[in-house]
Amino acid sequence: MSPFARNAIVLGLLCAVGPFAIDMYLPALPDIETDLRASTSATQLTLTSYFIAFGLCQIAYGPLSDVYGRKAPLYAGLALFVAGSVGCALAPSVAWLIACRVAQGAGAAAMGVIPRAIVRDLHTGIEATRLMALVMLVFSVSPILAPLGGSALIVPFGWRAVFVAVTIAALIATVLLATMLPETRPAHERIRGDVRSVLGHFGTLFRDRHFLGLTFIGGLGMSSFFAFLSMSSFVYIRTYGMTLAEYSVAFSINAVGFIGMSQLAGRLGARFGMERVVIGAVLAYASFAVLLLVMTWAGFTGLWVLMPLLFASFAFLGLVIPSTMVLSLENHGPIAGSASALGGTLQMLTGGAVIAVAGLFFDGTSLPMVVTIALTAVAALVITMATLRPRRLSAQRACSPALPVDAFAA
Repeated sequence: MSPFARNAIVLGLLCAVGPFAIDMYLPALPDIETDLRASTSATQLTLTSYFIAFGLCQIAYGPLSDVYGRKAPLYAGLALFVAGSVGCALAPSVAWLIACRVAQGAGAAAMGVIPRAIVRDLHTGIEATRLMALVMLVFSVSPILAPLGGSALIVPFGWRAVFVAVTIAALIATVLLATMLPETRPAHERIRGDVRSVLGHFGTLFRDRHFLGLTFIGGLGMSSFFAFLSMSSFVYIRTYGMTLAEYSVAFSINAVGFIGMSQLAGRLGARFGMERVVIGAVLAYASFAVLLLVMTWAGFTGLWVLMPLLFASFAFLGLVIPSTMVLSLENHGPIAGSASALGGTLQMLTGGAVIAVAGLFFDGTSLPMVVTIALTAVAALVITMATLRPRRLSAQRACSPALPVDAFAA
């Protein structure tokens, strides 16, 4: 196996640990609500609390990985994730479950931020996009298999078995980290770790409008999927009468489109320029999301409308997410960990806020979910036009045959 493929597999599996704790657990939400005698809003809070902890804690892991190397903070995050998972499996109440989900999310944050920094350590430009796309190919195994695996465990063993499974997944990831992934931040490349330096790096990033624009383009795209995560099990199972297995298949279908499109990101970026790919992909994603909203508002609420249009919308996110991740880190190699951390924190806080607000309006139908997806898609499109249109000339130069591949980093 080539080092490129090996790195993609290990980084993808590390990235998948956190989402695994979400996707595998989604089919269990109605059962958790019943078993712990909790309200729907309290049950959804077990998801929201995970996202908030995941987002906030990234801000710490990123600078730590710039100062102490990439692997030590990863080990710490995995240990905290395992502790939180065990606590979730033993939870006697919804309050206990929420607290342990916070610990779980805090640990998973390390796997959310540091692998992106490792990609930036290893590659830039189109090669970074290729590696990120392969990482997301492995990572996307989670939304395909995790709901099916969750359903297979929940029916015979109950919802607590889900957290036993994610504990095992984290232990496997720890072994792979120790045996297959080298340290990509050698001592001579590490930066000072005092508070003033860290705050200075964050200040630089906050002044970079291009970085912030790309961060929120990707963050709003993720938020639309997070809205789907938080409401889909209630909509599909209770409104449309799906079984757990049917819901798992319906959920997994969206990941197929995401995976397929993400693998085209590097090829399309090499041909047209990565920024132009983002513009086109966000436009298509928003168009399908708005069409879904119009159809739903007009009374066409059947699964024959909902599922194909969600599939199309989320498929184009497969181009948006890896491309914006790479572009946002392109000019921040020396502080890639801090940049990845700040970007991830802003994205996850955006997603958590979207879930919390959308949950207030959830009425058991598909309309609140569809409205949330459409609004976040339109907001992403507005930011895309404001962030990338002035840079169209540089994107055109980047895809010129007269320039080397490294020109994409310009």
